[in-house]
Formats: sequence, C-alpha cells, structure tokens
Amino acid sequence: MRPLFLSLLIAAALLSGTAPFATAEPPQAAVSKPSAEPAQTVHALLAAACEQNQAEFARTLPLRSARAYARLTEPSRVALMKRFSFLEAAGKAVSGENSALRCEGPARTLEMEIGRAEIQENLAFLSVEVRLSGAAQPSAPPRRVQIGLVMEGGAWKLLSAGLLLLDLPALEREWNRDSLEANERSIIATLQLLAQAVENYRRTYAHLPERIEQLGPPAHGTATGGAAGLLDAELAGGTKSGYRFRYVIAGASSQGVQAKFELAAVPLAYGTTGQRSFFLDAQGVLHGADRQGALASEADATVAAPAAN
Repeated sequence: MRPLFLSLLIAAALLSGTAPFATAEPPQAAVSKPSAEPAQTVHALLAAACEQNQAEFARTLPLRSARAYARLTEPSRVALMKRFSFLEAAGKAVSGENSALRCEGPARTLEMEIGRAEIQENLAFLSVEVRLSGAAQPSAPPRRVQIGLVMEGGAWKLLSAGLLLLDLPALEREWNRDSLEANERSIIATLQLLAQAVENYRRTYAHLPERIEQLGPPAHGTATGGAAGLLDAELAGGTKSGYRFRYVIAGASSQGVQAKFELAAVPLAYGTTGQRSFFLDAQGVLHGADRQGALASEADATVAAPAAN
C-alpha cells in the first residue's frame, strides 16, 4: 500500500500552480460563496482520473494549471490521470455513500473515502483515505493524505496534497521536452530501419528502389519490386511519428560506381513533434541539428545512434 499512497500524494501535488501554503497570503477582499462543496471537487477529480476523462479532470484545476494541462501532450495528460486512478486502462467510477468512490478497473479496484473539509478563508483542507479493494490485509488501516483546495472564480479547485507542491506550467515544459526527446530517439531508430529496408531491397532486386513507396506492402498477393513489403504503409508513404522522410539516390556513375542513397527526416510540426532534423549521408553517417523545421545536411554535427536495449 505504501507505493500506492505515495503515488497519490505525488500525483495530486503535480497539479499545483500556486505558491505553497506557508507563503500564500489570503486575499483581503471578501470571498464569494463557492458553488460546490470541497468534497465534490475531490470526488470529481478522482472520478475523472478513474475514467480518464480529460475535460472533466481539467475542470477541477485552477485556471493557470488547467491551461498548462491542456498544453501537455495527450500521453502526458493520460499519464497524470493514471497516477490518481492507478489503472493502465480507463475504469469505471462508482459513487458510494458519504463521499466514497470506487474506481473499478480491469485488474484492480481502488476505494477512496473523502473526509469532511476544514475551511479557512479561501482555502479548504480535507483528507482522503485510500485502500485497495480485497487487499490481503483488510484489517490494516487505510492510508490518509490531506488535500488542499483553493477557491477560484466561485468554485473549489485542486491546490496541493500533503507538503508537496510543484508548478504544473513548469512540469508542462519538462514533460513536453521529454516527449520531444523520446520521439526524436524513435525517429533515429526509424531512419535506421528505413536504411536497412533499402539495403534489403537492393539485395533482393539488384538495384536501389526509385521511390520510398516501393518498400511498402503489396495491396494483395506476393511482394514485388513495386511493393516489396519491407515497410509498413505509413512509413512507405513518407511520414511516421510526426516526421516526414525523404529518400534520394546519390553516387552512381557511368564508370560503374555503385549507387548510394541519402535519407532525411524533418518534423511535421516543428517544436511539437520534434525539434531536430536528421540526415543520413551516403556513407551511413547520421547528422542532426535544430534547423527550425528545415532539412539537415552532412555539414551538421554527427549524432550517435541510441544504444540497443
């Protein structure tokens, strides 16, 4: 249960977009009456996370954090909700008595009991007891974490959990950067796959393909020189994972010099699907650089291929 409790503690803290309680100054102006009870906000947050409902999840966040959440990549948004629901796939949220919530997933069910709120000016504090349904030791006391809420625009919004406070806009930049870097690594692997497919085509048909489309799967029947079945249809179409690929034959001569080839990859949406452009030269050396979405060349720095797992 301890990893489960700590995961919940950390996950809720990720959503904070305001200063810690110790340094926050309560506003001097009168505060309007909230439109919902604090427990309802926590219940809605946990239910949305359980069902991986991104729109409902965002409604429980302060405006600044909600805007940062919306700018996260979809995998990052889903990963954040998973830290609340502890389910790999979307589950079903079932409301119980006295603010209880069950999150029923394919592999396990999580039970949460939301306590009564202590309200201080524009802040509210309440505890959540967390347990796994059908745990091996049902008599063991549940773990408890204190949730902090702030009233914004007449509604309670998630602020913190325990003593851990992180800035979601800063986390947005970090997660999106990590996502770009991970995608760039996959593109390097895709370039290597593409180069190997070209060489396999050469060995089979004794010449290089004229176009990358010739490496794709046949519409029906067996593979041919026009559809060699060496790549999936998406990559043979020239795009994959937010990048566009270019294939060029180079180096052939009338004196019998064997033809070579070059490959290039550029992000389809610069800054979103990738930052760097890549170029695999005729000698098989990989180059890469931030070209603002333009083609890279052999003048750019060499890039080491990721180590195989």
